[in-house]
Amino acid sequence: MSAAPTDDVRARIREYILAEYLPDEDPAELTYDTPLLTGGILDSISIFQLLGFILQEWGVKLEANEVANNMNTVEEIAEIVRLKRDAPG
Repeated sequence: MSAAPTDDVRARIREYILAEYLPDEDPAELTYDTPLLTGGILDSISIFQLLGFILQEWGVKLEANEVANNMNTVEEIAEIVRLKRDAPG
């Protein structure tokens, strides 16, 4: 698995959310700072699906407390993925 820059992580997460949860929406409406949880885009089921996507895509396993504290925007999700991916083994 190759390490992608944070911008690539952000773009890939954004693409996933658009495809899975906002297929008929204008892509311009989903920015890196759009509220996902508080904006109603993600719910508890979609969070678990997103966690599975992150694990598959980058090999990063997130815990429930990290979800609650770090996953309201694409930017926050990408940052926690980068931090966990780059953390020493």
